[in-house]
Amino acid sequence: MSVITIERKVLEKNDEVARQNRALFGQHRLFVCNVVSSPGSGKTSILERSIEHLGGRLKIAVIEGDVQTDLDAQRVARYGVPTVQIVTAGGCHLEAALVRDALKNIDLTGIQLLIIENVGNLVCPSNYDLGEAMKIVVASTTEGDDKPLKYPAMFRNASVLIINKIDLLPYVPCDLARLRSNALQINPALTVFEVSCITGAGIPAWCEWLVAQSTRTV
Repeated sequence: MSVITIERKVLEKNDEVARQNRALFGQHRLFVCNVVSSPGSGKTSILERSIEHLGGRLKIAVIEGDVQTDLDAQRVARYGVPTVQIVTAGGCHLEAALVRDALKNIDLTGIQLLIIENVGNLVCPSNYDLGEAMKIVVASTTEGDDKPLKYPAMFRNASVLIINKIDLLPYVPCDLARLRSNALQINPALTVFEVSCITGAGIPAWCEWLVAQSTRTV
């Protein structure tokens, strides 16, 4: 019983900071998405291909979350977008206070889209509101087609599913239709994109959706 009480207090404190973050995002008319997945699904590669494809159509900033190193932030920063790395030093998820502190290093003036790449984990990040407009969950074909059934909370709390690495479908035991069906069984409202960061398939449709969401916010 005490564990539940402690968890409730932690989440209540997080939610209060998340409300403050959301108010700040609203003042700047920012569209903010929290990208979540298991490790190795290709979140950073999707960010790279998206920034590359958009070619300056949107003013983008990125917050990177990782257990260790700033390697992902280095990759994204090469594309000329403001990027801040959060190193959790073992923490399995980002919290609203960490995002609040990272925002102090970003000039939000003129930014239209803020992408928060969460720590690779399909469990803990599902419970933590960062102030984002929505969670975007990435699942790769290399993980199989049963991830939504194994981690339903993440797929239930997400608004968008990106199925990545579709170029590998001939080589991995993943049924794309079953993966999509399993996800929609958990959350029928999911918007689904199927992409490959190698061939570029699906990236244009995903980017057009991002543009539509970001300009709608403005």
